[in-house]
Parts: sequence; structure tokens; C-alpha cells
Amino acid sequence: MTSGTPLLPSGPGGGVGNLPDGGLRARLGRYSLLPLRVFLGITFVYAGIDKLTDSAFLSSSGNGSLGDLMRSVKGSAGVPALVDFALHSPVGFGYALAIGELLVGLGTLLGVFGRVAALGGAVISFCLWLTVSWSATPYYYGNDLVYLMAWLPLLLAGAPYLSFDSFRSGRRRAVFRNGAFGNTWKR
Repeated sequence: MTSGTPLLPSGPGGGVGNLPDGGLRARLGRYSLLPLRVFLGITFVYAGIDKLTDSAFLSSSGNGSLGDLMRSVKGSAGVPALVDFALHSPVGFGYALAIGELLVGLGTLLGVFGRVAALGGAVISFCLWLTVSWSATPYYYGNDLVYLMAWLPLLLAGAPYLSFDSFRSGRRRAVFRNGAFGNTWKR
């Protein structure tokens, strides 16, 4: 292949193949993060609700409690100080984790402050990786690292389509475009 030769032939209208600019490929690319957003949103909403409705999890001790889970991973955690932090008040930490997961999930699904929600999901996944999943061998058996990596594209891109953020952003642009602030903004 010589330099300057396109990898795919350009079709009419400058698009790739027979697709014009803004064709099917562009549309699919635009919405490519939507399945990830839906998956992570539903998963985190489910995880939050599951924790809030599980009385055993929201206990300091006992089978299935967050307290016992934290005590069992303390010796193998990547950052034992995070485990100690959770053990100061396992019930309070359990509620904070569950509500955090619920809010992150809802924010991701609805696209409300999408980047903030993705950051919250990434922080939760990172902390769980450093504590609960740290001892997984080989490392890729620990699912929290995979969740952390899945949050990163949403952290970078936000929720630009089919979201409250895009609706709010579009309304803001329309206000400036239509001159709601007088002719100062128009040229």
C-alpha cells in the first residue's frame, strides 16, 4: 500500500464506502457507548437495591455481612487502610456503598451528570478492586478491575446522547443561538 492511500474507499458525499458523511457508521459510532451505559447503569442500580434490601449484608457481623466480608479480606487487600475505614462502621459503610451504587446507576442510566456518575462508579470499582478483588489470581478473575475499565470511556465521553445531560446542553445552546440574551451573542 502506498502512502496516502485510504484504507477504505471514499464513496459519494465523502463518506466511507457508499455511506455519506453522517451515515449509518457515524450514527452507530455516535451511540456506541449506549449499551455500556445501560449495562453499567442497570448493574449498579441492581447492586444498590440488592444491598439495601439484604438485612444480612447491612450487619456488622454474621453470615453474608459486610463486616465479616471486610474482616475476611483484610489480610489480602491491596490497601488494608480502606478495609479498616469500612470496619469503623460496617453498617454505615454498607449503606453508603449501597446508596452510592444506586445513585451512580441512576445517574448513568438517565445521563444525569454522566461524567460525575462515571467517576463515582470508577471510584467504587477501584476501591472494591483494592480490597475485595485484590487477591484474585490471576488478576483478570477479579471483576472489579473490569468494571473500573468499563467506567473509563463513560468518564471521558460523558452521556452525550439520549440523556438528561444532552437535553440540558441542547436547551442551553438554543438559548444562546436564539438570542435570549439580546443581540450581544449574535454576529
